[in-house]
Amino acid sequence: MSRLEVEHLYKIFGRRPETAVRWLEEGADRAELRDSGTTAAVIDATFDVREGEIFVVMGLSGSGKSTLLRTLNGLLEPTSGRVLFDGHDLTALGPRELRRVRSHGISMVFQHFALFPHRSVLENAAYGLEVQGVDRAERERRATEALELTGLAGWEKSWPDELSGGMQQRVGLARALATDADLLLMDESFSALDPLIRRDMQDQLLELQKRLKKTIVFITHDLNEAMRLGDRIAVMRDGRIVQIGTAEEILLRPANDYVASFVQDVDRSRVLTAGAVMEKCAGDADSSGRSVTMDTPIADLCALSADSDEPIAVRSDEGKLKGLIPQQTLLAALAGEVTHA
Repeated sequence: MSRLEVEHLYKIFGRRPETAVRWLEEGADRAELRDSGTTAAVIDATFDVREGEIFVVMGLSGSGKSTLLRTLNGLLEPTSGRVLFDGHDLTALGPRELRRVRSHGISMVFQHFALFPHRSVLENAAYGLEVQGVDRAERERRATEALELTGLAGWEKSWPDELSGGMQQRVGLARALATDADLLLMDESFSALDPLIRRDMQDQLLELQKRLKKTIVFITHDLNEAMRLGDRIAVMRDGRIVQIGTAEEILLRPANDYVASFVQDVDRSRVLTAGAVMEKCAGDADSSGRSVTMDTPIADLCALSADSDEPIAVRSDEGKLKGLIPQQTLLAALAGEVTHA
């Protein structure tokens, strides 16, 4: 089931934006518009976000990903196209209705924390509920629960400047969770953190997602972060989405040379699984008796392959044989040479 649907979305900055949309639909490219003083930030974006998934939008600086995110909750008005949230067209709402959706249905976690320095950690976490008009006792209760979820129990009375960068970002995440919004929008939320804290925040988000099963749109320029977090990933370039797929699909079947070059340095052993690279087989022919499940990471297969050059059997959770991984197939996958499903 889709919670969010985006249909042929355009966002144009500059002169005559509606005319620019028509030119793009007729085949003009981004560079031609730029020469005339018009910037096409998002071009014909179409995708859906399913209930309970982390949908990552990934691209380099200037690709349009943050502009796209801001059109999803109405912070920016699209030039053309529609954004449907639970079937309701957000682009057709008036200012009052849109504010209500933003305060109750959609929460946003920013890159630079956006905490109020004159409010305590608890007050910051409760701010979204205050905007909703929730009474003080209830908002403090819910904010306290959200802080516990994000590992900040005991810090409720502290001030933001007493917290590390990672802890401040946890407060931002707790504020979003406290509202119990159906959709979380996360704009480069971990990019201002140092690598170790960033990894810890990724772990925190994945752990929370197992428990809460929120619907999340996560923006990042970091490919490894996208591969680690995303149930599905949309790759953007020059305002356009050039591919949507799982991390495995993008690694094994890049849509074009740009995506292929983008993913060439990814550590495949941490992303690919046995099910992605196995050679499917019929019947129950077995190899040496060594078997793994479909979701076994390739990194674990390497150790098995080092002990023997016999193919590794891949089985379902019920024990049914699904395929085999010969040693040469494993090596080809690590080298980026496997392109079959």
